[in-house]
Amino acid sequence: MRPPPSSPAPSPPPSLRRDTDFRRLWAGQTASQLGEHTTLVVLPLFAVLTLDAGAGQLGVLRAVGQAPILLLSLLAGAWVDRWRARTVMVLTDAARAVALGAAAVAGLLGLLGLPALFVVAFTVGALSVLFDVAYQASLVRMVRRDQLVRGNSALEGSRSAAQIGGPALGGALVSLLSAPVAAAAGALFFAVSFVSLRRIRRPESVPERVAPVPERPEHAAPVRGRIREGLRFVAGNAWLRAVCLASAAFQLSFAATMTVYLLFLPRELGLTGATVGLALAASGPGALLGSVLAARLPGRLGHGVVLVSAAVLGNGALLCVPALHGSSTTTILALLAVNFVFGTFSQLVNVTVMSVRQAVTPDGMQGRAAATITFVGMGFTPLGSLLGGLLAQEWGLRTGLLVTAAGMMLSPVLMAASPLARLGRVLPAPREPRNTE
Repeated sequence: MRPPPSSPAPSPPPSLRRDTDFRRLWAGQTASQLGEHTTLVVLPLFAVLTLDAGAGQLGVLRAVGQAPILLLSLLAGAWVDRWRARTVMVLTDAARAVALGAAAVAGLLGLLGLPALFVVAFTVGALSVLFDVAYQASLVRMVRRDQLVRGNSALEGSRSAAQIGGPALGGALVSLLSAPVAAAAGALFFAVSFVSLRRIRRPESVPERVAPVPERPEHAAPVRGRIREGLRFVAGNAWLRAVCLASAAFQLSFAATMTVYLLFLPRELGLTGATVGLALAASGPGALLGSVLAARLPGRLGHGVVLVSAAVLGNGALLCVPALHGSSTTTILALLAVNFVFGTFSQLVNVTVMSVRQAVTPDGMQGRAAATITFVGMGFTPLGSLLGGLLAQEWGLRTGLLVTAAGMMLSPVLMAASPLARLGRVLPAPREPRNTE
């Protein structure tokens, strides 16, 4: 009697580099990230170097740009779970290109004052919230599960590259040419992203539309019901609660620190816009290294150990900046080293936290869980920016920077006291939302 034929071995997943639609997503995401990171430096430098904005005004500008995180994150999560991510990304790219293009024209004509800059910052910030939430869902809907690791690696590498090129390019354009030209460069990047993403042809499945909808009261008010479900899920998960608290503490202090930092470098140390951009860009190579470490260290040392240790090292590096004086080569090298260390360990924390969130969250809740954590964590950034401007104004740049950088150490303390610190080398399985009706 012949033995039954053995089943063929599963074929390896096809290469994403040969996938035309993935290449278009990758190119569009890269251009969009480069435009976003360029703009994050251009608008504050425009206010400080061209409009002579004070500490309080810069704090307000940054707070206005970050306010959409608090106002729109939860709505964005509910919308993205019901719409095609590609459509959301294309529309937000087009709108950001128009907003920055209008700002560039107004700046060249000498018509762009602080009030108009506030409007541009808020508009770009609101559209970026929608793009970022949609971006987190796009890859999952486009590629097979066995391609996610390689897809995320490629896209994360692009984001890290944008962290390198964006600040340096923005600072150089503001310093060598003008702020309006730098704003126009940001608009061009978003336009390139728009064209690339528009060419994606693959049909996109939307979990909320294809899954059966249970008979539950919150579906009578779809958006509010989905938002409540996401909030309940995150609040009911001990690991995600800890992520929210640690993220909120970090983002509040980091926003305050960056407001003072962007004033400290040009005014206290006397650095040019190009040098400021170069210093900030040093976090990009660090982020690339952090991405590599994130693929290896948690599986060897444990996710909890890596989270707490990396947060201590990365956040602690910024405590060195208030000790710097002057614009000597030694000072610039020290700034580059600080930003490299901060970029490395911050990225290690970011990637590890994302892995924890994705591991414990069911597929149909991914968008809302991400939006809820963004809302709670990033929602404190407008307050942090205002606080940083106030401290710099009342206590001076050096003291304000020291206090705000010290506040960043609260984040690893909260993680160390939470269940996150006890996570081992293997992450827990997803937990379905509990029916509390």
